[in-house]
Amino acid sequence: MIKGIEHVAIFANDTKKLSDWYVDMFEGKIAYDNGKGTYFVAFSDKSMIEFCTSTPEANELTDLEKPGIRHIAIAVDDFEGAVAKVKASGVEIIKDADVNASGIGTMFFRDPEGNILHFISRPTPLV
Repeated sequence: MIKGIEHVAIFANDTKKLSDWYVDMFEGKIAYDNGKGTYFVAFSDKSMIEFCTSTPEANELTDLEKPGIRHIAIAVDDFEGAVAKVKASGVEIIKDADVNASGIGTMFFRDPEGNILHFISRPTPLV
């Protein structure tokens, strides 16, 4: 069911500048750029860091948008099974399971200590 940690997300004020720094400093490469400020930097072992723009929609940032390390993304191959197991554990669900038009499944939840975890199921891996 669990394949491993796919990425860690860092929210930043200048994602382009920060992702470029990680590319230069740690010999990464841009695996994904959505053209809106989200970048995935991949490394030789296929691990990744996601850089997301921290811009408040209103006066207060949500827990998923505050600057800093926001979540650990765990790659799963049985999305429905992983979601059911987490829901049965009774932990807090931040953003319920969803599968987008591209077939990418996501869900955000907290572990028992309050850390944010993110299930990700991609039909085609980024790296």
